Amino acid sequence: MRVITGEAKGRKLKGPPDIRTRPMQDKIKEAVFSALESVDTVADRVLDLYAGTGGIGIEALSRGATHVDFVDRGQEACAVIRWNLDHTRLADRATVHRATVERYLAMHHQPYDLVVLDPPYADPDIPQTIERIARSSLVESGSTIVLGHWPKFVAPELPELRLVRRRCHGDSCFSIFVVDRDAIGGA
Repeated sequence: MRVITGEAKGRKLKGPPDIRTRPMQDKIKEAVFSALESVDTVADRVLDLYAGTGGIGIEALSRGATHVDFVDRGQEACAVIRWNLDHTRLADRATVHRATVERYLAMHHQPYDLVVLDPPYADPDIPQTIERIARSSLVESGSTIVLGHWPKFVAPELPELRLVRRRCHGDSCFSIFVVDRDAIGGA
């Protein structure tokens, strides 16, 4: 794993603390950021949920994000994220939160430009988590949500979310949604 481009380009990142953490492969991460550029996503304030090693949020910081909040429930994962942030010299623009995604969503309300979720593929709560984010104050019209998932995943159909890209590379897929609160009458 490495930082693909930007100010920390080429820096190697420490891998996951255990086999339960499955970081997004570099080729998938590169495809995600290429797709984000193609839909003109602004990634100034970023939320990296199920952050694992922090690779996605660190890539966003390297590409110019002003701040990233990393959320992971594992103590070891948070230690790896902090190490990777220090190693890439991007720690001053990041905050690592050791919490479950549910707890973080319940406690924080500032809007983000980009929310990235790369949860365990077997997590049965993914559709509810996406719905909760889409209807929360963490996003506003124009915010982008990126979800890493397996090929058979079917995203919930929500009026405030517009699917703009879906790409699969083997058994790793990602979907990009743009929040459109005007579609439901301006929530």
